Amino acid sequence: MKNEYQLLIAGQWTVGAESRPVINPFDGSTVARVHRADRAQVVQAIEAAAKGFKTTRNLRSWERETILNQTAQIIRTRSEELARTIALEAGKPIKEARSEVERAATTFSLAAGEAVRLGGEILPLDINKMAGNRWGLVARFPLGVISAISPFNFPLNLVAHKVAPALAAGNSVVLKPSSSTPITALLLGEILLEAGLPPQAISVVPCSPQHAEPLLTHPAVKMVTFTGSPAVGWDMKSRCGKARICLELGGNAAAIVEPDTDIDYAVNRCMVGGYAFAGQICISLQRLYLHEAIADRFTEQYVEKVKALVVGNPLDEATQVGPMIDEAAAIKTEAWVKQAVEAGGKLLCGGGRRSNFFEPTVLSEVPEDQPVSCQEVFAPVTVLYRYRDFDEAIAAVERSEYGLQAGLFTHDIRKIMAAFQRIEVGGLIVNDVPTFRADNYPYGGEKASGLGREGVRYAIEKMTQLRTLVMFR
Repeated sequence: MKNEYQLLIAGQWTVGAESRPVINPFDGSTVARVHRADRAQVVQAIEAAAKGFKTTRNLRSWERETILNQTAQIIRTRSEELARTIALEAGKPIKEARSEVERAATTFSLAAGEAVRLGGEILPLDINKMAGNRWGLVARFPLGVISAISPFNFPLNLVAHKVAPALAAGNSVVLKPSSSTPITALLLGEILLEAGLPPQAISVVPCSPQHAEPLLTHPAVKMVTFTGSPAVGWDMKSRCGKARICLELGGNAAAIVEPDTDIDYAVNRCMVGGYAFAGQICISLQRLYLHEAIADRFTEQYVEKVKALVVGNPLDEATQVGPMIDEAAAIKTEAWVKQAVEAGGKLLCGGGRRSNFFEPTVLSEVPEDQPVSCQEVFAPVTVLYRYRDFDEAIAAVERSEYGLQAGLFTHDIRKIMAAFQRIEVGGLIVNDVPTFRADNYPYGGEKASGLGREGVRYAIEKMTQLRTLVMFR
């Protein structure tokens, strides 16, 4: 790994207006210094991307497919380097980091396949006497410049979910990665150029929110795709003008466990769902509703497994839970847990903080209006509730203002369909935790959790426009 990384503007490494250290959340050391763009450099990147669009829009399907497949191949070739970078700048345990790298390669492979399947349809237009003897050709065309703004928690794969479909459709991209994790995104930019992407098609510009404003307001930007907090995302929507927008804004994910399920399996999956990457995942399991018939057994097993989680250095192969992204996040979590206990919640395990580390924590009997229950905790914390009636559990899950994903452990198809129809979420995961995601399905939220869908084919639909050609037969 280098000690310093410059901006990538239109395929050229460029000195930024300033540079700042990227801090390792585990030990506070400097991973590297990264240059940051000012407003003028962000505008430069957008205008270069607008010129680059003249090239990308004319790339043949097979050319886009080749570039994206080559990108996937290089990602796999450099997988350990990328995984180590993610572990260092994000604090993600190395095993999870390797999984993210493989998923990112898969995302680019999926995009390669979609690049050669971007079709349309033929419509007969002779639907009445007035229409005459005509037919219509409906085709998809790329939009232009796509602004992509990505978070720290998946610094490679969530970037891939924005960049890969945009390029598959023939767009150009300006990417603003998280200030906490910009190095991985810069490495991806390097990989895309190595894979043969036209230089003006990609820029990677770490910068402050203030200097990023043109990514929302510049007239050349045709779409903004953002993953982050609801407060920031919904504010962005009001400032994007005529540009399209896709928002993935986090959640407050819940799972229901019915007595007919395999309890041992459910315990293991919920433990993974609640504590992977220290709970810093938008679909991390946060609220867990247990039927009273199995609640005691489940709770006992669950708490014991959470207590046994290995907390430590993300580069250690044995580590299961690493640090939170920064101390401020851990301090906020500590305050929320303390507030929940003061309000009557029971602390079953955890609750302690050491610098950026927060102990894997389980709470029960927390009033629903406590932030640790009703807001997005984004930390290694789960809250347990008991229920007697299935409809009661559905109602409790649905009371959240968020609606990203939910989990349901049962084999009763009637209950599965009832939950599917009544719980307003982007995805219901049956016999698994809401933390599950496959990279080819439509992923996104309802209510406060966002607008639009990711998942390569579904993102491409948003990143293209339909155009109709009408002709006489």
